[in-house]
Amino acid sequence: MSYARDLPVLAAHGAMAHATPLMPQDETLPGLSLSQLAAILWSYRAYSLLIAAGVMVLVAIACWIWPRSYQATATLMVNFEVNDPLGGHEFPIGLLSSYMATQVELAHGSEVLLPVVSRLGLADDRQYSAGYPGESAGLADWVVTRVQKNLIIEQGRYGSQLLYVNYRADDPKRAAQVANAVAEVYSEQQYARLTGPASERAQRYTEQLSDLKDKVIVAQQQVTDYRQRSGLIDSNAKNDLDLQLMSTLEQRLLDAQNQKRVAQARSASDSAVGSQVLGSTMVQSLKTQLALQSAQMAQLRATLGPRHPQVLELQSQMAQSRRSLGAELDAYSGNARAELISATELEAKLQAAVDQQRASVVSVRQLQDDGAKYQLELESAQSVYKRALDGYDQVMFASAGGYRNVDFVSRAVAPAKPSKPKIRVMLMLGALLAVGLGVALPLIYELLHRRIRCRDDMERDLGIPVLVELGPLSTHGDVGALV
Repeated sequence: MSYARDLPVLAAHGAMAHATPLMPQDETLPGLSLSQLAAILWSYRAYSLLIAAGVMVLVAIACWIWPRSYQATATLMVNFEVNDPLGGHEFPIGLLSSYMATQVELAHGSEVLLPVVSRLGLADDRQYSAGYPGESAGLADWVVTRVQKNLIIEQGRYGSQLLYVNYRADDPKRAAQVANAVAEVYSEQQYARLTGPASERAQRYTEQLSDLKDKVIVAQQQVTDYRQRSGLIDSNAKNDLDLQLMSTLEQRLLDAQNQKRVAQARSASDSAVGSQVLGSTMVQSLKTQLALQSAQMAQLRATLGPRHPQVLELQSQMAQSRRSLGAELDAYSGNARAELISATELEAKLQAAVDQQRASVVSVRQLQDDGAKYQLELESAQSVYKRALDGYDQVMFASAGGYRNVDFVSRAVAPAKPSKPKIRVMLMLGALLAVGLGVALPLIYELLHRRIRCRDDMERDLGIPVLVELGPLSTHGDVGALV
């Protein structure tokens, strides 16, 4: 037969509450001892178990009814190389962290998410469009905002080049679809940004190459037209011939001038002592004959009179010899004058020919200079066009190389288990909460409604020394055995 152990309640308004402690005030201890705590918890053990069980049941119900959230992850590798066929700049390694942070912002921005919403038709999904208060024009932006709340994009650890595209949704398939769509759209846009400069450069390069080709054609046509107008096929060869001809004419003019000077000297000198006269056999013969006749005349005059027939005959012969000698000398003088006139005329003709040839050479040289300008323009245009044409294949190869700086490492798959709620974590937290409430609530209630449950309650709280502690009474009583 069991007896209830009913202990007296220490009322706050009773006489005992205002009783003067039997022990000195400085010997009473504040707070609860371990014995008091153990006594309180033991007395409320049933309530503690009920509280803990109730909390665990509530946690289990919360885990059961909590909405399941599935997270799918797509992994990308981002390269930071620069694909510029003309610029060819290298990426500075020091900017890698900011570059990856920029890529995270881009992938999380509306520029990527708007095409994702359009591609998956999320604007038509009631789960995403529910609660939209505005017009249909801004529905896509509304859906983008909701998608951004469930989208988490993270860079890999230790500053790696990996990007993790995480998306949470109530449907595991939808989570995988959105994660893959975000990764695909981001990869496509990065490919467009990467190949865009190369394609634009290649297009501009092609246009510039076409312009250079047109310039070469125009320059070639100008050279052809100029040759047709000027008649210069090989301007260098023609100029050489003209120079040779002018040199020949100048040499002949110099010879003619020398001949003219000789003729002038001959014409101005005494014809009787000229070299040609002195070298003439006829003149010397006539002079010799005249000298002989003069000597014979001197002999005849010494013996014969002036009217002697021999003297007269000899005088007639001497006169004839003088006439013949004079005629010969006049002939030589006329030849000198004729040579002077001929030399003068030849000099004038050669001088005119030299002047004409010099003018022709100057004209040809002017034509050559003009032609050289056209030829220089043609060669310059051809040189520039050739250099541009040599680099054309490299530019076109770089623009059509299909280079990508974002590659898929793994695509998102529909998760088999929900990412939230985390049942194990919730149960562990629930167990801690259950134990805490199971201990805390009885202690709080006991502090508000104090009872005497052990020896320390008498000595520590009331200051009453306990001499002996007896076990529980076996009879029905209202007061426990405490003396």
